[in-house]
Order: sequence, then C-alpha cells, then structure tokens
Amino acid sequence: MLGGSLLLFIICFIGIVSFPVEAALKKYQFDVQMKNVSRLCHAKPIVTVNGMFPGPTIYAREGDRVVINVTNHAQYNISIHWHGLKQNRNGWADGPAYITQCPIKTGHSYSYDFNVTGQRGTLWWHAHILWLRATVYGALVIMPKEETPFPFPQPYSETNVVLGEWWNSDVEVLVNQANKLGLPPQMSDAHTINGKPGPLFPCSEKHTFAMEVDFGKTYLLRIVNAALNDELFFAIAGHNMTVVEVDAVYTKPFTTQAILIAPGQTTNVLVKADQSPSRYFMATRAFMDAPIPVDNKTATAILQYKGILNSVLPVLPQLPAPNDTGIGLLQAHYHNIKGVFRTDFPDRPPVPFNYTGAPLTANLETSLATRLSKVAFNSTIELVLQDTNLLTVESHPFHLHGYNFFVVGTGIGNFDAAKDPATFNLVDPPERNTVGVPTGGWSAIRFRADNPVALNVGIKDVDGKWGVQCRCMVYALSSGATHDVGIKDGFCCREWKVTGRIYSTATEGPSALLDAVKQGTCLFVSETVEVVTCKIKLDEL
Repeated sequence: MLGGSLLLFIICFIGIVSFPVEAALKKYQFDVQMKNVSRLCHAKPIVTVNGMFPGPTIYAREGDRVVINVTNHAQYNISIHWHGLKQNRNGWADGPAYITQCPIKTGHSYSYDFNVTGQRGTLWWHAHILWLRATVYGALVIMPKEETPFPFPQPYSETNVVLGEWWNSDVEVLVNQANKLGLPPQMSDAHTINGKPGPLFPCSEKHTFAMEVDFGKTYLLRIVNAALNDELFFAIAGHNMTVVEVDAVYTKPFTTQAILIAPGQTTNVLVKADQSPSRYFMATRAFMDAPIPVDNKTATAILQYKGILNSVLPVLPQLPAPNDTGIGLLQAHYHNIKGVFRTDFPDRPPVPFNYTGAPLTANLETSLATRLSKVAFNSTIELVLQDTNLLTVESHPFHLHGYNFFVVGTGIGNFDAAKDPATFNLVDPPERNTVGVPTGGWSAIRFRADNPVALNVGIKDVDGKWGVQCRCMVYALSSGATHDVGIKDGFCCREWKVTGRIYSTATEGPSALLDAVKQGTCLFVSETVEVVTCKIKLDEL
C-alpha cells in the first residue's frame, strides 16, 4: 500500500514539475559567392550569401546554440558580424575583421559558434569588411522561449522587411575613387525593400516585394535598416503602425503613421489590415538634414488584400519631407535651443587648415588609429557622441558591439556639459544597440560594462565605414582574473605551428591557438613558409 502511494506521488510530482527544455542546436551553411543581379535596367555581379539578395534569415530561439559555417568563394576577404548579439564572453564570434577575428580568405571556411542568451527579437547580420555590407546582409530573428508569449497581442503572421540600397556601379570601386578624392562616395541609385526597389524605378515592375494580407488580421513586420548611409522613413498608405520593439528590446507600444529608422537599427511594428480591401504602397525614403533634398528616391513595396486584382493601382503613403527638420539659427535663438546659436565663435581656428598641404585629402581624413580605453568590470559608462559633420548631411549611426545601451539624451547643436545633463531621461530611456546621432547634434548613452571582452565601437565615418581600417575605439574590460582581456600588440592573422600541428587564426580563431599554446613555445609559419621561433603567453593574444 505504501509502495503504491509512493509511486502515485512520484507520478503526480513528475506531472506537475516543469523541467527546462533543452536548448536546440541550429546549424547554417553560408556560401559567400558572386552572382549576377539585375536592377534598374543594369546587371552586375555582387557578393551574396547562398546566391540570395538579401541573404537568408537566421532563425533561433532564446537559449539556442547557433553554429554558422561560412565558406568564402568570392575574391574578397570576408567576415560576418551578428549585429546586436551580445556574445557574452564570446567576443571571438562577433565578426569585425582585424578586431575580433581574421577575415576569411578566398577558399577558406570559418565557423561562428555562439549561444543566444537573454535576448529575443529582431536583429540582423552583415559583412564587416570593406563595403561588402552593401549586398551581404540578412535578418536574424530570435523567438522567445517555448511557451513564453509576446507582451502584445499575438499576430496572425509576420514578415521581414529589410531596407537597403542599390548602386549600379561596383561599390568597392566607388569607395576607392571617393577616398582618392577625399570626398564621400556617390549616393546610391535606389533604395530597396527586401532587395527590390519597386515600380517607381525604371525596369523595376517585376522587382517589387508584395505582401498579401487577410482583412481584419494583425501582422508583425520586422523592419531592419540595412542601408549603408541613410536614415529612412517608412510608412504604409492608409495604415497605422504600432511600435512594440526596437533593437530586440520590447518597448511601451505606441501608434504612428511613419517611423524613422537609422542604419543598423531594427523596429517591430504591428499592422492591422482594417482598411478598405485594395492595394497599398509600403514606402521608404531617406531623411537628410539639408535645405534642399539631395536624396529624394522612394522605394516601394505592396501590401495587397487577398482577392484584390493586381491591376488595381496602389495608394502612396504620406511620408515626412526628406529634410523634415524644422529648425534654423533664428528659430533656435527664438526658442532658446542651446548649442545652435552661439556667441563663442573663436577668433582663431583651433586647428589651422593646411591649405598648401599635399595631398589635400590628407587634411580631410580622420586619423587611422585605434584608441583603447580600459574600464572596470561592472562599471557604468556614459558616452556623449557629438556630430561635427562638415561634408555631408547624413546622421552618424553609432553601434556598440557586445552591449545594449540606454539613450538618455539627444539634442541639436553642441552638447553643453553644464546644462544638458539636466534634461536626461533617467526614468524610461529607450534601450538600443544602435543610435543615429543627429547631424550637427549629439546623443548621450549609458551602459554597464558587464561583458568582459574587447569590444568594437562602430562609428560610421563620412565615407561610410563602420569601425573598419582601425577607425574605431576599443574598450578593454578588466575581467577580475589574473589578466585583462584586451587587444594586444601584434594580434595577427597568421598560422602557428604548435607541437607538430598548424593552427590558423584565420580559420580556427585565436581561442584554438590559446588552448594549444598555454604559455608554451610555438612556431610562426609565414606566408613564404619560412619558420621562425616565437614566444607566446596566454595574455598576448
């Protein structure tokens, strides 16, 4: 009798106890390859992943382990950054070439191996070397844990909306030409929605993304701005959007007719198909703070109610003006906006401009250097980002690798350290991984340095690069262990021979070499196969 009661108790106990679901392993194969693609009556070879433009969507669930093997068949070196993933204590998988890994050479493979911890929502991935991000990008969707609902009404269906740009010419050639002239590269020939510019552009009727909806249903749009340069407005004709998430962080829902999204940012919106069944344009165009619009190209896609014929002409949405910034010197003075109208213009230039310097472009380029700031683990960091853009009218997207941060303040003009902190939002600031610093303005962010790894702060320069070619700051966090985690002099993308085996930092990552060396002696295998002896310690890579 006792045994039967005990057995019944065990069965009941098992029935009511919720055991944790074992994390899944998601594997993907990325083949980086060239493909001929036609847009705007032009065809050209572009770098793609698996022949797709945009590339494939990565799907995972919070808690999953993801392994993505990247094989490079293109003529360029490549690396992939998983934009917005925190990569807790796993910075080697972050992706910036020459910062946390060596680029993947032509004919080589590299496996990115990371866990999705404490994150869910919409992120994205992209190439992190040269300007290959123009075509090498895609969405990264992290679903909540099993049986964990959204904190908003469950949508009927969801769709990725990835915004981008298209150049008729080879982007790498354009960038090299611009660098020689010391000028920004030419603007894109079109914007795109899921790689397609839409019917407002020539030869683009068939290159139009369409989304079919059922009347009365609610849809979740996962919107990614994968453009290289432009902040973009996005709207759907006749339909409101309810913003429920930004940069994979749930937000207090609010309804709007249009959103502004900076390069690198993501926004999730709910859209209810509650209008008269017809065809409606989804549209995007650039925001640039200039008196005269300089980039007034509008990409379109179609939201089409089920049962409506394709012959019905779509309705265009009302987008904000491309230069929708209602502020000037007199307005700033009248409204007492600080930092725009100032009386402290210097009598002498703080830094003299070398008008006779040769070459002239040397005066226009930023310094090619990496700056290191060591901060204590778990300390709170505040950064004030001041835009001093003189050559272009674009905002400066700023992305922090390995972290989310809180945007506690933003403003037009120069930051006033004595007065502006009083305006900071310290109650409910938005949490993001990317912020668009206004043209001629500033943004203030705060984050907790709790991810002990060297991290890359990506600042898109005037020429569009994201922390590439050492145009970045690097934060090294003290981990509290016997050595600091940081970037050491001599970090190299080479092959090393240890106890008879060759380890390649380009294909296996520095961590494999660290495991093998353990403060021992190794041999460096040069490109000419000459072997030299070197000493490697654990804290030297």
